[in-house]
Amino acid sequence: MPKVRTLYFTAPKQVEIKESDLPALKTDEVLVETICSAISAGTEMLIYRGQFPQLADSHDAVSSDLHYPLAYGYACVGRVVELGKTVHKEWKDKLVFSFQPHTSHFIAKTESLFPIPDSLSPENACFQPNMETAVNLVQDGAPILGERVLVLGQGIIGILTASLLNEFPLESLVTVDRFELRRNAFMVEGQKSKVKSLTLQDLQPATFDLVFELSGSPAALNDAIELTTFSGRIVIGSWYGQKHAPIDLGGSFHRSRIKLISSQVSTISPELSGRWDKSRRFDVAWNALERIQPEKWITQRFSLNEAGKAYQLLDENPQETVQVVFGY
Repeated sequence: MPKVRTLYFTAPKQVEIKESDLPALKTDEVLVETICSAISAGTEMLIYRGQFPQLADSHDAVSSDLHYPLAYGYACVGRVVELGKTVHKEWKDKLVFSFQPHTSHFIAKTESLFPIPDSLSPENACFQPNMETAVNLVQDGAPILGERVLVLGQGIIGILTASLLNEFPLESLVTVDRFELRRNAFMVEGQKSKVKSLTLQDLQPATFDLVFELSGSPAALNDAIELTTFSGRIVIGSWYGQKHAPIDLGGSFHRSRIKLISSQVSTISPELSGRWDKSRRFDVAWNALERIQPEKWITQRFSLNEAGKAYQLLDENPQETVQVVFGY
């Protein structure tokens, strides 16, 4: 069995690669050798900076009871290299996605693995959990024909959400980000786009029917409220962690009938859960990845041994990044 190298967050702004031995495979398990894994910058920077709250019940095993030292991550793509005795031979050499931390190898049962469609490269498949999040956000926002829609924040969640919204017959779709690199994300080759990328200063108050707050900054919720029209909706997809900001609900908001919608991918909206489950939503995300091919938004690739540099870059110079990926 090979030595396993796994990334651990050990304290605020400290990461470490730890080596360990793999246990023997059980009869119903497989060994996966990781090809690449994507950093989920919003959530993982909360972990890196020590800004995560203690969530005893977060509706998902990944984000419950967080404490250092912590192996964290959930966007892992690899190849099945060894089978337990009772596992069907069709799994051998299969390319799979799994919700795993950043690690060179992992052992899993096949029910926790998702075969990757042949049309997707491993790096495209790394975007699966973020694309599922984007699908969930759009479903919760429920855009209507001819609406004016705004996406605040063009990190990878914002970009993927805007990519899906770009497929809708909207009157207008506007994105905002303070970083020029992210504002220009839709100008990459092969991306047909109706998106207008603007700054907050370009926008008029009470303009948009539907606003997605995906910046990760709690203060941006004030901007979202100001820019949303009477009876509009604001979908809050950011996880602010322990970051706080005063929110002005004492002005025009009180009479605005604006709806604030909390959106997080670990559950499905009760309005949809009668006919939608996570499996169906996951399939929609795979199809969206095939259409959009988001690996064009990878801006940096690091080896796992360079993890400290990767998180330092995201922490100190986020204006230089869109998506950061580890290769193994």
